[in-house]
Amino acid sequence: MLEKWTEEVVLDLFDSAYFELVHRAYNVHQQNFTEHDFELCTLLNIKTGACPEDCAYCPQSGHYQTGLKKEPLLDIDFVIANAKSALLNGAKRFCMGAAWKNPPRKDFYKVIEMIKAVKALGLQTCVTLGALDQEQVAALKAAGLDYYNHNLDTSPNFYKEIITTRTFEERLETIDYISEAAINLCCGGILGMGETRLDRAQFLMALAQLPATPKSIPINKLITIPGTPLEHAKELDHFEFVKTIAITRVMFPHSYIRLSAGREGMSDAEQAWCYMAGANSIFIGDKLLTAANPALDKDVVLFDKLNLPHQMKSDRMNQCC
Repeated sequence: MLEKWTEEVVLDLFDSAYFELVHRAYNVHQQNFTEHDFELCTLLNIKTGACPEDCAYCPQSGHYQTGLKKEPLLDIDFVIANAKSALLNGAKRFCMGAAWKNPPRKDFYKVIEMIKAVKALGLQTCVTLGALDQEQVAALKAAGLDYYNHNLDTSPNFYKEIITTRTFEERLETIDYISEAAINLCCGGILGMGETRLDRAQFLMALAQLPATPKSIPINKLITIPGTPLEHAKELDHFEFVKTIAITRVMFPHSYIRLSAGREGMSDAEQAWCYMAGANSIFIGDKLLTAANPALDKDVVLFDKLNLPHQMKSDRMNQCC
């Protein structure tokens, strides 16, 4: 945590000239990462739909009619096949997400076995399973879990406009357990949900005040899903989005910043600005939980155009399925 990050200082960064801010972020990035430090991850939805949470952006919430079919926890063999495919395509980390508020005991220990099996392939492991208690965190640690994803989503003040089934403080409690267990934290949020610039500044300040600095910070751009309360949300200006990426890089010089949901709707030029501003991680594969993601071949072409080193091979992500 850096004491200098006050609300006034962060808002001043937002008010700074676009090129000046991006240039500063690029310099910070160059000082802390090499061009080869680009992290490729794959995200698999291991349990779909019927989530009791009411997150206003999420098609998996049981509160909304989005046409999403509820599916049980995936079979471990299917998960392993997808992990092997991800490894072949150049992924370094394999992330598994389940639509739960809290992981049920009968399924939690199946996820433990998935973690062990994926880790045995040589991949870093990450899961996002909702809120955890200390016993569950200890079990994940014993299984060798590398990262736990638990996003703040937005600022503490705006949070209640997006989610009412879990408080911001409850999110912090799970993050405290993860930090105490020395499991690497993956924690970020979503932009474009109707929040103000002040909310974006306060969201980044909340990240900076966590007990452990997130090793990975996913920054998502809202994908509007029909049937959710945010289906008609106004799209966030892309320059504001890039500015937020740049400020994240300045505030978190050693963290991987993952350009996550929303890439499918971005042009190549828009993505390039995000990489210039300090984003150095993406999800590869044609789907992020339930939303579309750029095809791997498309990512390969863009990275080659930008002369960004990568280990992506070809679009084989669905061959196992």
